Amino acid sequence: MLIDSHTHLYLENFGSEKHDVIRRAIDAGVNLMILPAIKSSEIAHQQELASAFSEHILLSAGLHPSDVKADFEAELARVEAELMTGKYIAVGECGIDLYWDKTYFEEQKIAFERQISLAKRFDLPLIIHAREAFSEIFEILDKHIDDTLRGVFHSFTGGVSEVHKILEYKTFCFGINGIVTFKNSGLDKVVKEIPPEKILLETDAPFLAPVPQRGKRNESAYLVHIAQKVAEIYGTSYEEIAKITTSNTEKLFRLNS
Repeated sequence: MLIDSHTHLYLENFGSEKHDVIRRAIDAGVNLMILPAIKSSEIAHQQELASAFSEHILLSAGLHPSDVKADFEAELARVEAELMTGKYIAVGECGIDLYWDKTYFEEQKIAFERQISLAKRFDLPLIIHAREAFSEIFEILDKHIDDTLRGVFHSFTGGVSEVHKILEYKTFCFGINGIVTFKNSGLDKVVKEIPPEKILLETDAPFLAPVPQRGKRNESAYLVHIAQKVAEIYGTSYEEIAKITTSNTEKLFRLNS
């Protein structure tokens, strides 16, 4: 079994095919899919899939940094209200993104810190989005890190120095997706520096489809290609990587407790 630790199957990119996409993933051996939040307007779509596939879909509540706008306080209030229902296994995705727009940089930092506080309050892991913002995220995490704070750096694209910094936190993992299959990404060399017990597999569907599906709309069934590449990097079998990464994901999100 594989677990897709980060997939946005509820987005409009999938149109009326959402249920078919989930069934294809299950048929491919991806038996569990975690759907991180983006903003409040998508919550109903997340919940519809979780209701229709209750044994295969789990949800996270949060505010994506690219959706931190002037109304971010209201958005965070909705995140808190959702977490209070007890239906969520994580907080996020949250973090800082300085790639697209820096207009709300200060608000992004505030929103990230608030979601760290929510993760501690509800004893849930963080799903961190870091794009051109590792130093800014590290600066904030350094102020809040303790034994109770845990999470994953989703869609990890850092270098060896970022790997070593994150490993110092001890309670954080690395989300590896289709980028690792891209010929010139260099991520395969970086992944070798990460202990296998710190790796989670993800698609980030509908984005970042792995080779040999690159350029297409991504979906959770394509996680098998990422697992195959990660197995190749570590010089082990597909089955072993499936076993290790499933165990890692279950441990981080406390899926068996």
